Amino acid sequence: MDLFLQITAAIAMGLMLIYLWPAYKHWQHNSPKAQQGDWMAALLPLGAVVLLVIFLIMAVR
Repeated sequence: MDLFLQITAAIAMGLMLIYLWPAYKHWQHNSPKAQQGDWMAALLPLGAVVLLVIFLIMAVR
């Protein structure tokens, strides 16, 4: 029974990849280009999350 579920899951993932391939190609060609300041805008919230996690770890010690 386990082998049957694994084969079914593999087929489902393959069909999903085939179904989503056109959307991937569209977004790959028509995606917005990175501009000055985009990395800083992404790093600011990531840094805030890291600091929050460090604070929470220190709080439970």
